[in-house]
Amino acid sequence: MTKTSVTKTLDFDDIHLANALFGPQNKHLTLITKQSGVQLDTKGTSLSASSPDPDALQTVLNLLTQLYGLLKAGNSLYPKDITYAYGMLQREPSINLQKLFKDSVFVVSPKKTIAPKTLSQRDYLAALRENEMVFAVGPAGTGKTYLAVAMALSMLLTKQVQKIILTRPAVEAGEKLGFLPGDLVEKVDPYLRPLYDALHDMLDSEKVSHMIESGIIEIAPLAFMRGRTLNNAFVILDEAQNTTPEQMKMFLTRMGYGSRMVVTGDVTQIDLPVCGQARAPRSGLIEAQRVLTNIKGIRFLHFHHDDVVRHPLVAKVVNAYERYTAELTNKD
Repeated sequence: MTKTSVTKTLDFDDIHLANALFGPQNKHLTLITKQSGVQLDTKGTSLSASSPDPDALQTVLNLLTQLYGLLKAGNSLYPKDITYAYGMLQREPSINLQKLFKDSVFVVSPKKTIAPKTLSQRDYLAALRENEMVFAVGPAGTGKTYLAVAMALSMLLTKQVQKIILTRPAVEAGEKLGFLPGDLVEKVDPYLRPLYDALHDMLDSEKVSHMIESGIIEIAPLAFMRGRTLNNAFVILDEAQNTTPEQMKMFLTRMGYGSRMVVTGDVTQIDLPVCGQARAPRSGLIEAQRVLTNIKGIRFLHFHHDDVVRHPLVAKVVNAYERYTAELTNKD
């Protein structure tokens, strides 16, 4: 038996804002229909939404109403914002998008404003503000490193820290790169490129180069951290799943006064070599989650495939691998 479609109408009071909400040639509405299955039609400043699924219909009405409120408050609207907002309202219908974006937005440079795109990202930003040591664990594309770099720059520019230190273990991702040419810096540079990419996305290249040359920003492999005490710094360890337990302990004990530490990683992408009779390599990130629970001042955040903010296919890939791994585990 076919369900009867229900139609609801929304009326907006500003033709210019309504057009911004609908998008050029109604592209925003087409995107929403593709995501939700709800049919959307417009006439002037009025919009009708039709669907046999009352939950989907209510989510879309909620989304459109809140997006219009964001436009009224002076925010711009982009297709990726619509995608993220729809996903959040699907999971938590009571969320206030305007409050989420207004409370959590912060500027890291004159040209760049960063805001959370998922509920987990919102919690992550709050944890970065409130805790001296934060672990962010989850799949690629969830913004773990990017948001940590943004927060580091924000705290540097507001003089809450004096320098930023970005580090990651120099472990090859399943392929042997051979003897790389150049001096020591040039040899390790390819491993650190994602950290450079995040910086250049937020600041002008000249400013990034000046900060690196003057030592305000330091980008170095994890081995360079041994024996140091890192005071008044925002320190980020990226790709931490590729640390050994000994390296993780070494890194965490570098923390000095006035510093913040953020550790990010994805425990499903461990590239450490298997040693001896071990069935799997020992990851310092996995061990840290067991050892450091319930310590005041340390916060663990876990991201999932729903939090992926890269291309939509990335979330589907992550989800497929999670299901596949779970099936293999159940068979064993």
